[in-house]
Amino acid sequence: MEENRTSLLQSEKEEYYENCPGCKMDRIKQKQTGVPYKHLSFIWIVSLCTGLPTTSLFPFVYFMIRDFHIAKTEEDIGFYVGFLGSSFMVGRALTSLFWGVVADRYGRKPIILIGTFSVVIFNTLFGLSTSFWMALSMRFLLGCFNSLLGTIRAYASEVCREEYRALALSVVSTSRGIGMVIGPAIGGFFAQPAEKYPNIFPESSIFRRFPYFLPCLIISVCAIGVLIACKWLPETLHKHVGKRNDGFDPCHMLEPSSIESGTKDNVVELEERLTHKPSLLKNWPLMSTIIVYCVFSLQEMAYNEIFSLWAVSDKKYGGLSFSSQDVGEVLAISGVGLLLFQLLLYPPMEKILGPLMVTRLSAAISIPLLSCFPYIAMLSGVILHLVINCAAILRNTLSVSLITGLFILQNNAVPQSQRGAANGISITAMSVFKAFGPAGGGALFAWAQKRQVATFLPGDQMVFFALNVVQFVGLLLTFKPFLAEPGS
Repeated sequence: MEENRTSLLQSEKEEYYENCPGCKMDRIKQKQTGVPYKHLSFIWIVSLCTGLPTTSLFPFVYFMIRDFHIAKTEEDIGFYVGFLGSSFMVGRALTSLFWGVVADRYGRKPIILIGTFSVVIFNTLFGLSTSFWMALSMRFLLGCFNSLLGTIRAYASEVCREEYRALALSVVSTSRGIGMVIGPAIGGFFAQPAEKYPNIFPESSIFRRFPYFLPCLIISVCAIGVLIACKWLPETLHKHVGKRNDGFDPCHMLEPSSIESGTKDNVVELEERLTHKPSLLKNWPLMSTIIVYCVFSLQEMAYNEIFSLWAVSDKKYGGLSFSSQDVGEVLAISGVGLLLFQLLLYPPMEKILGPLMVTRLSAAISIPLLSCFPYIAMLSGVILHLVINCAAILRNTLSVSLITGLFILQNNAVPQSQRGAANGISITAMSVFKAFGPAGGGALFAWAQKRQVATFLPGDQMVFFALNVVQFVGLLLTFKPFLAEPGS
């Protein structure tokens, strides 16, 4: 039996198919002698582009809801802000698993193209929204069709050699993280341009009638450029004509597969059948990593919502009294710091400490950092701007570092044939958790504003305390017996 298995594996390793994009990519990887900068650049721009619209509305959504005149009182604005922010994640939660299965069956590239094209259409229409319900619908549809984070993560782990996989996944998380930082920066700088830059945008311009169209238009134009660049995006999925590809059957991905005679599509799939690998839902290293990822994603989304609200709120309520432009500057600066850290420092750190230890350290350091945020509001002038910029850089760096470590653990827990579906399950679960982030964060912030004179954790201290509680729960879950590392 062992000899047959060895011979089958050996013959499979030598078998290539001329018209198979996955085999062509395998040959390219065999010839690689250094860092695949070209492939990493494709991953970077696609992931960055699709991450921009996720949080670009946060700096101006408060004013957008106010202009829709749907809220009866000023206190009710936060309620509608939460629903609008959550609609994107609800749409993504409903479709992520579907797109993951489609990516495993038809390839990664078609899903990337669909997701990028959806940014062009629905993000533009969101900027042209004239009512709350139109804005809500456009954000929901954008979430439904822009569910390619799981696909791009699977793609990143397949387009590079094993020694560069951590770097590739770091590029994904970094670009997404920077997109979620630069997105609000774009929103903060370019929302309401007729009011901020009257010399450039006159009263008669379209941007006066649609004050939130310009930031959406900028992001959509970037998406058009990325869509054109995707023409040169190589496919990585194995497609062997004339052979049934069981790895792409949804039933196979969720149920154990039986051993079949003959050679298989690739070595990983053959080993999977010979060892009776369990289904994805029974893969505890995968599922435990996804659960931890969901907890940290909830905290990250709530923080992004709360930070913008806290920064623009008045000093008398414990805020920073920033304008949307000030918020944009802070987020842009932190994005540059995040880029430098993730590209230059994260890969060697991950190599020395391992992805799990990096995740634990990042989560642990974030707790005392967030505890300091309410006291930063006591500062003013240049000192305030210096301290908040440093804190934002450190916070975003830690957040993206711990997510990157979980990306690596998740992709190591499954073979290539199941990677798209596994990431689909991950993004579905994460999106459900993230859907509660804006709504819960907005409601928590509004409640905290009303208890400025409370004895226990007054005002915004309660907000950041709640964020730390979620962070601490996520940190506890990274230890055994809950989290199981792949191969353990």
